[in-house]
Amino acid sequence: MNEFGLIADLVLSQTVTRDDVLCGIGDDAAIIEPDLAIACDTCNEGVHFQADWGPHAIGHRALAVNLSDLAAMGAKPTHALLALSLPELDTDWLSDFKKSFFKLASAYNVELVGGDTTRGAMSMTVTVIGRVLKPLLRRGARVGDAIYVTGELGAARLAYEASKGRLAPQTEILRRVMHTWHYPTPRVNEALAFAPYVHAAIDLSDGLVADLDHIARQSGVGAVIDIDKVPVAEALKQTVAGDEACRLAMSGGDDYELCFTVSPAYHNDLLALAEQCACPLTRIGEINAGSGVSFERAGEAIDLEIKGYDHFARS
Repeated sequence: MNEFGLIADLVLSQTVTRDDVLCGIGDDAAIIEPDLAIACDTCNEGVHFQADWGPHAIGHRALAVNLSDLAAMGAKPTHALLALSLPELDTDWLSDFKKSFFKLASAYNVELVGGDTTRGAMSMTVTVIGRVLKPLLRRGARVGDAIYVTGELGAARLAYEASKGRLAPQTEILRRVMHTWHYPTPRVNEALAFAPYVHAAIDLSDGLVADLDHIARQSGVGAVIDIDKVPVAEALKQTVAGDEACRLAMSGGDDYELCFTVSPAYHNDLLALAEQCACPLTRIGEINAGSGVSFERAGEAIDLEIKGYDHFARS
């Protein structure tokens, strides 16, 4: 059983089905009447962050990854809860943690309304609540839709590989990608702007291929990526040559960009909105009548084996 098998097993084991749950397990957040989106994410030391990142980065990230889930659902964030576990009460550490946490909360008008504190291994679980304007689900992709991603992909993967000593980017490049990895930007405002046109959406936490595969599977369609269109981070291209940079960008997680599908008829409308939001937007492929995620270059199919992040994968 892998991570996604565990989730499926939990779904099948549940016996309660409530009428007020409009969208339950399977998307980036649940939607409960009256149109509330609720998401929960845990950040553990040694898995999602390292203690030497510093409390300021950890505080930002703990909230940012949850706001990204609300963005993927087309929800406007409103409230948050924080369950914080610390090995000891360090007031200096806590001061920097809360400074960045509340700075990000303020940027999106989010109020912390509860949670829990306990002594233990360093971990924080954040629950966020948002108001859904137009629900964006993974299961809405349609054959013929164009596939888009915001921003660029692979900077966080480069930072991760560098932290493990497997890649050695130049000093200035390393500084930039570490900041990107530590301080992801949730695409909340962009998602709300694009939402009227979107058929299906997801945020990129486990890697483009893995996350797009969720859309394909839940929509009962296929997705084809033109690998020459993938917006690979410049820092990664400057460090890794050729197709390997693209492969890393498509398999790496922690980008927290948006991937979504839209009728190609609205391409120009999307570009105009992206310009207004100052958000890079790239069309990378198309939804087809197949299954899973496939790849092409110059219109010709190519074989690639790419996997995303799985918490329970055997190394």
